[in-house]
Amino acid sequence: MNIAIYIYDNAEVLDFSGPFEVFSTASRVCADGKPFNVFLIGETGETVTARAGYSVNPDYGFYNHPPVDLLMVVGGEHNAELKKPHVLDWLKTFSASAQMTTSVCTGAFILAEAGILTDQKVTTHWEDIPDLRQHYPQLDVVSDQRWVKDGSIMTSAGITAGIDMSLSLVSLLHSQELAEKTARQMDFVWNR
Repeated sequence: MNIAIYIYDNAEVLDFSGPFEVFSTASRVCADGKPFNVFLIGETGETVTARAGYSVNPDYGFYNHPPVDLLMVVGGEHNAELKKPHVLDWLKTFSASAQMTTSVCTGAFILAEAGILTDQKVTTHWEDIPDLRQHYPQLDVVSDQRWVKDGSIMTSAGITAGIDMSLSLVSLLHSQELAEKTARQMDFVWNR
């Protein structure tokens, strides 16, 4: 399964590196093959400067990536992404063909602006819940949940909640056993 994580300038580092670690570790410790191919996609494929000046080289750009089975959009300083029609169009196109679309933290704002989140039950970072409710009143925004699944959409609360959501995705897409083995390998206490 191809797991594509969309990153952009000022993305929150743990929003993408935490889930990346979950899926890559799951593939490493899986006894029956490599179930996940996880990669980073940036708009141009060039270096992205995440929060605090953390430089990241995405594996692909919009123009050269493999098929996407699961699309993940991370949070961070996301407002510039909301004003990029070509980014929103790309996300909408690849979300429509993916088996699942997910977000970490304020990535929910980007999915909502792209018209991917319409009336689903969703969540985001606790600090941003009032803004998400105000700007996208049609969404059923919940608080005090690490992650929420509604059909083929899954959203998580802030930062480390993306790791919990990703472990839940491993459980859903492969097995509970692999998710538990992955959490143990990562020395992570999984909040289900």
